[in-house]
Amino acid sequence: MVEAPSASLAAAIDRAATLLGADPARAGRDAEAILKAAPNDPRALLILASAHRRLGRAEAAHRILAPLAAAHPNAARTQYELGAVLADLGAAAAGIAALRRALTLNRELPEAWRALGEALFREGDVSGADTAYAEFARTSVTDPALRRAADALFEGRPAAAEDLLRTRLAANPTDVAAMRLMAEAYQAQNRHGDAETLLMLSLELDPTHAGARLRYAEALFHQQKGAEAIAQLEPLLAAEPNNPAYLNLMAASLGLIGDEDRAVAIYEQLLADYPRQPKVWLNYAQSLRTVGRRDEAVAAYRRSITLAPGLGAAYWGLANLKVAQLTPDEEAAIERALEARGVPAEEQVQLHYALGKALEDRGDYAASFEHYTAGAAIRRGEGRYDADETTALVEQSKALFTTDFFAARAGQGSPSDAPIFIVGLPRSGSTLVEQILASHPAVEGTMELPDIGLIASRLRAAPGGYPDALASLGADALKALGESYIATTGPHRGLFRPFFTDKMPNNFQHVGLIQLILPHAKIVDVRRHPLASGFSAFKQHFAQGQSFSYDLADIGRYYRDYVDLMRHFDQVLPGRVHRVIYEDLVEDTEAEVRRLLTSCGLPFDAACLAFHENARAVRTVSSEQVRRPIFREGLDRWREYEPWLGPLKEALGPALENWRG
Repeated sequence: MVEAPSASLAAAIDRAATLLGADPARAGRDAEAILKAAPNDPRALLILASAHRRLGRAEAAHRILAPLAAAHPNAARTQYELGAVLADLGAAAAGIAALRRALTLNRELPEAWRALGEALFREGDVSGADTAYAEFARTSVTDPALRRAADALFEGRPAAAEDLLRTRLAANPTDVAAMRLMAEAYQAQNRHGDAETLLMLSLELDPTHAGARLRYAEALFHQQKGAEAIAQLEPLLAAEPNNPAYLNLMAASLGLIGDEDRAVAIYEQLLADYPRQPKVWLNYAQSLRTVGRRDEAVAAYRRSITLAPGLGAAYWGLANLKVAQLTPDEEAAIERALEARGVPAEEQVQLHYALGKALEDRGDYAASFEHYTAGAAIRRGEGRYDADETTALVEQSKALFTTDFFAARAGQGSPSDAPIFIVGLPRSGSTLVEQILASHPAVEGTMELPDIGLIASRLRAAPGGYPDALASLGADALKALGESYIATTGPHRGLFRPFFTDKMPNNFQHVGLIQLILPHAKIVDVRRHPLASGFSAFKQHFAQGQSFSYDLADIGRYYRDYVDLMRHFDQVLPGRVHRVIYEDLVEDTEAEVRRLLTSCGLPFDAACLAFHENARAVRTVSSEQVRRPIFREGLDRWREYEPWLGPLKEALGPALENWRG
């Protein structure tokens, strides 16, 4: 309330306005006291209405705001409050109109941008919401010295923002606002590890900043650190349990650690509040697919398409499900979307792959290949894959990992025999092998775990780089790395079985590392005909990683390097790696399953032959295939595309014939 007769009306109003964010109830009481002294003061009325809104009394707020906004149509904050309360009351169109008017009057109102983003998100306007949230981030930067960097970020120039912010941080190394902006610049360039480091430091300096904690969780999520992301999201959700951004990221992070049932429940909670949001339907469909509810997944994908007819990810998800062909109307919608102007590159990629799959299903292989190639070309243009780097890593590994090198370190590393690594190339049958093993009562199937790759990444920064840095590590360091792997993969082992699978195919590059830090782990190399696995990878749009797979020549070189490196380990560690030839597994399933189980030290169990009855969640693109008995029809599908596989054959060289090992 007004404290003294001498206090000016303006000062009292300023104090009440300042209280709104932290204590809206007190701000409302002060506004009511002001209105007793100055009836109908528009500033006090606005504060009172805002207090009502923040306290959940939308009807009371609207009774004040409707006449106030009519009397002051050019007052930006009044229009903002009216728009926010109309949105709360479910009058979406009127609320959005009022918010847009507020921002026309004053473009620098961050709270109006945020409210507009929330309203558009609720209505399913994905691009509009994204733009509004980006403007919210830009206008939230109040330091004039940082605005140029914020503007550069909003305009899609993260490298320019980084240059400006580096200068600022050199002079002010503990400037948390600059740190947060720099982290955003890193994330815009997919440098999530750099963003993680900077955000962690910013939160040490300012642990209460919810936006920084959300960004930190995002950086962790993009590095496949699901458990760590969840730990950051939990306090955010404790404060705002219905925040859609927090919930969406929590569901995705739960998926990373294999807790798909909780993820599905969160998406269902979100859809109850945001039934018109196509991306939530899309994420829901992906989770339903993972847990094997495929009919519901198909329906969810199609609901997403209905809400956003140009959403490429929904078409690709539906096509990639491989249980429901796209309809002629859906194919026509994809073609229209591809012809539209201004379609983002990522959308184009997914639309091309979806149409490629639809045309393949209809037997139009030439047109199908054209669309696969078009999508791959866009992805390759965005990536940084360097085939020479892979070849160099193979050569370094062959030089370092000799028989004598391993003999000198015998008995070191972690004593755990729990992991079963399944390595090879993607689309070579590794998901099938994992499903077979996960059907054994002693084995828990997890997923493609990033932990070995993260260890290798850390070693790249060590003196000598990776893999040469391993030569300088003593027994204690090697054991610590192995124990660290066992600890960080723990959140994925909810069944607590003695053994668990790690199906990251690219871990073939790290067999030497695995041998040093986990010498008792099992390693299974799943291999398939190079033209079959190579083309299958080429026509697959991977959610992330596998950057070699978007050029046929790159695939050929990658496969050749893979065979070369595995042959080397067969020589220096004879019998260490068990090889499964996918074609042999299809032709004589029981014999190959028995060999596989024996190599893993497991007794035969008939459940491994009934793997398709296993109801476990499967996150890879082969999720539906492994829920069916083994079938032959996909073995030679690549032959329909053989006329266009010349670059793959040429790059494979001798590996085209000598691929079995």
